[in-house]
Amino acid sequence: MEFIRGLQNIRPHHSGSVLTIGKFDGVHLGHQAVLKNVNEKARALGLPATVMVFEPQPEEVFSPATAPARLSPLREKYLLLKAQQVDRLLAVKFNRAFASQSADTFVHDLLVDQLGVKYLVVGDDFRFGRGREGDFAMLTEAGKKYGFEVVSTQSFRMDDCRISSTAIREALAMGNFRRARDMLGRPFSIRGRVVHGEKKGRTIGFPTANVLLKRCKAPLAGVFAVTVAIDNNTYHGVANIGTRPTVDGQRSQLEVHLFDFDRSLYGESIDVVPHKKLRDEVKFASFGALKQQIQRDAEQARLFLQANSAL
Repeated sequence: MEFIRGLQNIRPHHSGSVLTIGKFDGVHLGHQAVLKNVNEKARALGLPATVMVFEPQPEEVFSPATAPARLSPLREKYLLLKAQQVDRLLAVKFNRAFASQSADTFVHDLLVDQLGVKYLVVGDDFRFGRGREGDFAMLTEAGKKYGFEVVSTQSFRMDDCRISSTAIREALAMGNFRRARDMLGRPFSIRGRVVHGEKKGRTIGFPTANVLLKRCKAPLAGVFAVTVAIDNNTYHGVANIGTRPTVDGQRSQLEVHLFDFDRSLYGESIDVVPHKKLRDEVKFASFGALKQQIQRDAEQARLFLQANSAL
């Protein structure tokens, strides 16, 4: 799948496409139903199936404090869309300057002149342009003018209309990982590269693999029993997702302690799947109290994962 990062990287050969625009956060089963139909139309027209996303997402620019947690950051979204056999991913840099252009400019300059859209799939609540002046009706009229068809994602919805990124976030927040999996079509996971941490876990016998969460807000927080995929092998462990208040942590990260594992993972990519929430993240009065709680967490996670060996 070709990745076009930014409007400045659109080239003349990118003209001509079947396009869908959206967040595609999590690329859940509802998204997959839309993408299946986009792909089929693209094959029928002999054009590339193209997905346009905005990066960062508009809410993260205009109201970062209340923006929803990301199910999938951009890199993971790329991998998930690639697995759905999308031909191109266009990530448009979203900022206030881009948002201030008129809806007519967005349609004429980007959709028509640069991308040569022949078939467009968007949600019927899609708004765009300065002051959110552009809407589905405007796109439909523009399609008649410029010669492209506009179809609502509603046309491709699954029978279970409850599937949404919001519903998945709610399931994760409640610790209902099975429901999240049923909507995603796969277990929810956090992927990332292991970085050097402060190595405080080693001093209490619980070395951790640390992954910085490269998203504005994580959809999970707390301590979890997890499985971790590394090089096609799966390991059991216990993980903390949060800011580590006991050691005055500032940035949100994932720390995972793997059971019966003893090798360096620095620089390697891991895929962490939470299966059960054990507790919320809390600040302990001392490092010693934290150590005692981690021991209890690890034992609880080990027992849960052993009792559910099919995970």
